[in-house]
Amino acid sequence: MSKITLLFLLLIVVISCKKDETTTPSSETVIKVDASKFLTAGLSESISVVSKTLSNGQTADCYKIVTKSTPTDHNMGPWCPTNISDDASKGGIWLEGGNVYDVDGAFVKNLATFYKNTQWQMYNTNTGAITKTKTLAECQAAANPNVTATYKNYCVECLPSYVSSITQTIYIPVTPVKQSSSTSFGMGPNSSGPAQRGIAFNGVPFDAPAPTSIILAAYTLAPFDDAGGHINLQAGYHYHAATGMSTKIKQSDGHASMIGYALDGFGIYERLSETGTEYTDLDSNRGHYDATRGYHYHVDKAGSNNFINGLAGAYVK
Repeated sequence: MSKITLLFLLLIVVISCKKDETTTPSSETVIKVDASKFLTAGLSESISVVSKTLSNGQTADCYKIVTKSTPTDHNMGPWCPTNISDDASKGGIWLEGGNVYDVDGAFVKNLATFYKNTQWQMYNTNTGAITKTKTLAECQAAANPNVTATYKNYCVECLPSYVSSITQTIYIPVTPVKQSSSTSFGMGPNSSGPAQRGIAFNGVPFDAPAPTSIILAAYTLAPFDDAGGHINLQAGYHYHAATGMSTKIKQSDGHASMIGYALDGFGIYERLSETGTEYTDLDSNRGHYDATRGYHYHVDKAGSNNFINGLAGAYVK
């Protein structure tokens, strides 16, 4: 073998080694999903491990979580107050413009002023009684995207008894797989990403933003309870905001508490640290990394009607 040929081969080896170094998997800590963190009382069956295909085409072990979407760590409701004289304890909350508002009697009374539209009139001016749904049929009619004139100016309160038999199955990779690009959340049958964001430890889903523009267009109000949840007749009880009422796991180093998992298996944590500090190094998904928790997310503020902005990891389609 000539010296030129030998040098050429050595050069190829060096180049190959350098290429391998740049494609070596990240040495970042990866934290597996801990199924024991979920409250079993909120599940309809024991969590099991099944093989599923992820969004990146990879086959992986995933936790199958069949949830009743019924919290066992806090009460559901109330949502709509009964009279304009009712205080905040008789109603839930409303999310608007990044802020959280108590849906008490005064809030309902002042809706026309709040939204600068005199079409709002959700109470009897003589008795102060608030017009709200009281039956399953009324809930179905008032919560419909195409609300008829009969159910305009209704406070929509769908009750847990209407959805007591509903269960949802959610799959989460046992070991999160971070991707080179993020997945945006979607809505509807033609969207590429999932609509749900994840699941709380009590089994209640972290859902997509509530379609408040559709709700308000019919002069209806569908308040959330103080935990940030309300009831959809197809999906059951679900959250649209993290208000600190569901189960949380305190961190020993003062980091924000953990409240659940995203659909890609990365942990979801409260917005603020134990001392009330907001994290300023979050990426576009609202995630960041540390060696203790690996990559993880921090929820948006409750009034934003949002949890996280995208998934950094592969998920089960």
